Amino acid sequence: MKKLYLSLLSVGFVASLLAQTPQTTGSVKSAENGAALPYASIRVAGYKTITTDKNGKFKLPCIDSAQLTVTHIGFESYRGKFACGQELNIQLKENSQTLDAVEISASSNPNKSMLYQPAAISRIGSTELNRGTGLLLDDAINTNVAGVYMQRRTFSAGQQFNIRGYGNGTRGTNGINSNFDGQGYKVYLNGIPITDAEGITLMDDIDFGSVGQVEIIKGPAGSLYGQAIAGVVNLKTKKPESGRSALSQDVLLGGYGLQRYTTSLQLSTEKSVLLVNHGRQHFDGFMPHTRSEKDFVNLMGEFNPNVKQTITSYFGYSNSFEERNGELTIGQYANLDYSGNQAYIKNNAHSNVKTFRAGIGHAYRFNANFSYNTTLFGTGLISDVSSAGGWTDKSAVNYGLRSTLDTRFELATEISLSGITGLELQQQQAQILGYPMVADSSNLAGYRIPGVLRSNQVTTTGSLLLFTEWTLAFPASFSITAGIGHSRMDISLKNRLYAPATTIPTRYSASYHNMYAPHLAVNKVFSEKVSLYASYSQGYKAPVSSYFFIPITGEVISGLKPEKANQWEIGTKGSLFKNRFQYEVAVFYTVYQDKMTTIAVPIPANTATSYVYVANAGEQKNLGLEISLKGTAYESAGFISAIHPFANLTLSHFRYGNFQYEQLSNDKMSTVVMDFTYKTVVGVPPVVFNTGFDLITRAGIYWNLTYNYRDPMYFTSDNKNQTASYQLLNTKIGYSRQLMKHFAVDVHLGCNNLTGQQNYLMVFLNQLPDAYLPAPREVNFFGGVNLHYIF
Repeated sequence: MKKLYLSLLSVGFVASLLAQTPQTTGSVKSAENGAALPYASIRVAGYKTITTDKNGKFKLPCIDSAQLTVTHIGFESYRGKFACGQELNIQLKENSQTLDAVEISASSNPNKSMLYQPAAISRIGSTELNRGTGLLLDDAINTNVAGVYMQRRTFSAGQQFNIRGYGNGTRGTNGINSNFDGQGYKVYLNGIPITDAEGITLMDDIDFGSVGQVEIIKGPAGSLYGQAIAGVVNLKTKKPESGRSALSQDVLLGGYGLQRYTTSLQLSTEKSVLLVNHGRQHFDGFMPHTRSEKDFVNLMGEFNPNVKQTITSYFGYSNSFEERNGELTIGQYANLDYSGNQAYIKNNAHSNVKTFRAGIGHAYRFNANFSYNTTLFGTGLISDVSSAGGWTDKSAVNYGLRSTLDTRFELATEISLSGITGLELQQQQAQILGYPMVADSSNLAGYRIPGVLRSNQVTTTGSLLLFTEWTLAFPASFSITAGIGHSRMDISLKNRLYAPATTIPTRYSASYHNMYAPHLAVNKVFSEKVSLYASYSQGYKAPVSSYFFIPITGEVISGLKPEKANQWEIGTKGSLFKNRFQYEVAVFYTVYQDKMTTIAVPIPANTATSYVYVANAGEQKNLGLEISLKGTAYESAGFISAIHPFANLTLSHFRYGNFQYEQLSNDKMSTVVMDFTYKTVVGVPPVVFNTGFDLITRAGIYWNLTYNYRDPMYFTSDNKNQTASYQLLNTKIGYSRQLMKHFAVDVHLGCNNLTGQQNYLMVFLNQLPDAYLPAPREVNFFGGVNLHYIF
């Protein structure tokens, strides 16, 4: 009995001690309205992940100086340390992307906040991407990014960027710019170059619905990215929330038979995250022969074996099929005749692209002074494309690596020198087969089919970039940045369809070396809220394999030079009135030299163009102003918690400089001078204005409204043909809420083109009689639901 009594006394004593053990308690609330955030995820190093209760409160054991990470759907993550027994009051900011919180991917400045970057860099996240359907990146870019215009040739393919008036290849029939193969900019997905070794960017296979962040560097970026004469686009896929594992299902339905189904699995532990997406997309088309199909799988993983290193991986597969019905003539577009180009439809015009991309990266931080990041990547592509001109099969393999070394040295009190040095190399082997289209003898009323092989070309392209950029930081947040990049590209081409009776050679080659791109900038940050910068940068774009020879004649075009750009820019960025108002302003002047253009040679009867070739012909001078504003117009603890308006304005005064060249006259008996000097640059509206707002309620209901205006623009270099202006009004309303500890939902309904205005997806430049690829002019509804189950 005595032993039992002593045992009970001991248990009571221990329980009493445990009850008095100090704990860390706290709450998680919204920084905007103070509302409690139930079921927020809380992760502590060395301890299991917990969640807040329905009142947003939590308790943790006493762990001195432990690292705390708090996440919640729709809010920015919080990280910090806590002391034993401390009462924590954690406030999470909604994903409003204030400038001082936004960090960019690559910079020689160790402070990667946007305020410390002496360049015009636009970054958009989930808020901007989800203002539309969330599937087509162009609606987010064209609404939220000043100075950048994105277009697409079909519903979900043929995407191209135009950054500050540059972005198209040079393969039209007559004039300076056209709409073939995106060139002049570089695109990366999770650090993997989408742009191939030649500098051509094909994005048909990219699932933009899986993209969670876009970062755009506007203007020449040769000191870090090589042949990026117009700029750089960094895409990042959606990343799993830290400390949460979940399974989600997305369903999106819309007009003209739009269907999109996406299943996602995200697994997250203390040292790793994994995201797997699988989806299917279908669109019937709003014009004849414009059906779209896309199947995709992508996987993104991030692993942290220890505090010093991170391993990342990305694998993606896509099968994209897009029907084309050709471009409308000026008359068809004016008369609302959307029947298309019958030559395209008869040839069953389409693009079918199957792509597999893979990349693996390793980042290691040796100490406070040195760290490195290396990514190995590879892409395999098989495509078949048909148009009015014929059928093309292409198979290509592109592979390489990008490696950077980051360094930082403390030179004196508040004076530091930091740099980023690295290389990027790519190799591509491609085979391209060309066929004419002929009638199908077994079905004369049906589509035409490929005929006898007329071209068989094999190209090998290698590109190398070496770069270094350094930032010298002084007291009072003043810094100087300087860098230089060196690019070279070598192309060889074999003609495997040899004709012994002709003098056409079987091999061609070209090398472009000594493309040195310097960069110099100064930046001053005032009170950690406002910055002012001035910069100079240079960039190049070398000719691609299809430019330096003429297939029909076999003539090699010698002496083609890379285009060169020099840009001067001044700008300012800031967050004012306690971060309620953010702005970005940039003024730039860019001069492009040795601009390449196509020169047409007519057939003897002068009824069509026999062939075209490429030549350096002149210069282009772009003067522009970009203004972006956003902020918080209203916030309260009431039903409507916040209203966030935004607006951006782009003014473009782009003109050709001395731009003239000679070409054969129609009778082929003489030459004529084509002179576009001082003409307005095609494909760029002088004024673009966008505005809108996001309304958020405590109950989880949200609403946004966006307005887009585009000025008339010229689409032939002689400035004889011009589009009309147009305006678009789009809206979306939804409900997003974590209803229970393990379940969250997002339901929405949207409407595009509320006023039913005629507008276009793309305008073909210098391609008459081809002119317009129209967008739907009717009011177009869409809606969707996302179900999110949290393990």
